[in-house]
Amino acid sequence: MGKATIKQMLKRCSSLGRKQGGLDVPRGHFAVYVGEKRSRFVVPISYLAHPEFQHLLRQAEEEFGFDHERGLTIPCEEVVFRSLTAALH
Repeated sequence: MGKATIKQMLKRCSSLGRKQGGLDVPRGHFAVYVGEKRSRFVVPISYLAHPEFQHLLRQAEEEFGFDHERGLTIPCEEVVFRSLTAALH
């Protein structure tokens, strides 16, 4: 994933203290939607530095692209996403 792609994703998804989807997202975090039910997770921007999370973002870009209004959707099962983010803490 190139720096331009990460910057584009950050521009669209980084809260910088703003609201996303009508819900507050803390500064330094962004919201993603995971799984068939599109469960909403708020994750720290620091996850972008992890290769495992970058892999998920590449999959999201390939499947959905980043230029849509439905929010950043991660194409994996919710249980897998929870396990990955627990390991990143």
